[in-house]
Amino acid sequence: MILHIDMDAFFASVEQLDHPVLKGKALVVGGDSGRGVVAAASYEARKYGIHSAMPIFMAKKRCPRLVIVPPRRGRYSEVSRSVMAILGRYSPIVEQVSIDEAYLDAAGCGRLYGSPHEMACAIKTDIRDKVNLTCSIGIAPLKFLAKIASDMQKPDGLTFIGRETVSGVIAALPVKKVPGVGKHAHQQLRQMGIATLGDVRKARRTILVDRLGKFGHRLVDLAHGQDEATVTPHSSTKSISTERTLSSDTQDRERLKKHLLAQSQEVGRQLRRQRFLARTITLKLKDTDFKQTTRSVTLDSPSQSSETIYRTAEALLASQSLDKAVRLIGVGASALIADTTPQQACLFPNIEKKKSGWERIDWAVDRIAERFGDSAIHRGSLTPPDDLSMD
Repeated sequence: MILHIDMDAFFASVEQLDHPVLKGKALVVGGDSGRGVVAAASYEARKYGIHSAMPIFMAKKRCPRLVIVPPRRGRYSEVSRSVMAILGRYSPIVEQVSIDEAYLDAAGCGRLYGSPHEMACAIKTDIRDKVNLTCSIGIAPLKFLAKIASDMQKPDGLTFIGRETVSGVIAALPVKKVPGVGKHAHQQLRQMGIATLGDVRKARRTILVDRLGKFGHRLVDLAHGQDEATVTPHSSTKSISTERTLSSDTQDRERLKKHLLAQSQEVGRQLRRQRFLARTITLKLKDTDFKQTTRSVTLDSPSQSSETIYRTAEALLASQSLDKAVRLIGVGASALIADTTPQQACLFPNIEKKKSGWERIDWAVDRIAERFGDSAIHRGSLTPPDDLSMD
């Protein structure tokens, strides 16, 4: 049996946890600007029809007394690590798929924690006691069904789909609830008169593949209760990045450099936290016409220094003409290696000494931020923060 654990309104719930005065209020996490969008909505806000990815201005219209809180990615990541640590105590096979959800394979854990249902109850209690948040859990013999089940009784829900009921549940399941069925696929299926996976069973595979491509094969398999997807522990991180849509388009290089500085600090902090060094630094820009430009450079030696990331991204920005105003800017680090990987000694000790000095500062800043919060310390040039907070 597979468990899918999904934290309830995660970002919004963390804000209500940290600020008790916000409990019970219609709250969204997002940027309060003309182009801001909802990153998360509390269940009180959802009663007004507010949901993730909705423009903030539209959410305000639906709920004039809406509370808007800027995102704190560092804090959400901290709570997420606590939740994933709890899950890791119940099974060695845990697959984190996002900051607030994960799959857990219950195989072989029965002698320690009882049935999958008993294990799920224990996990819910553990998360509530140790993190002060609620989660919803779906249990099923198929991975895709476990995910669907976790959404059936939110918030603080627990849904169990036994092997003997799988066929009936699948037959009645609306296709729009199946992971991977987006707007286009749903429209195609609706035109074919297909509303449930039971309807998919009656359709010819060749027709579905013709309309939906390779996904047509998967949809037919799922309709017949065949899902070979397994819980796969988290694979190694390929890249770390952050980006931001600006509150207003700009060609002001100094303003863009401030964003790069804040973003470089965040990327550097994540590299150090996850014990990676980056070989490649990438700058991402999107202009007013939504044309996207990415520029990358390979470092002479891998680094996790925020200063190195910033100087590299700054040089990439300086090489761009900026013929049109920028609406989005981002920084990424890739070609990652573990920071325990042996490195060739530097031929220029003065440069190496200077670099290690910056990295010592980075580690000191990280320790302060971990103890007192991300807002406890920042570069003087980022005061006031303006619209530099990370999304």
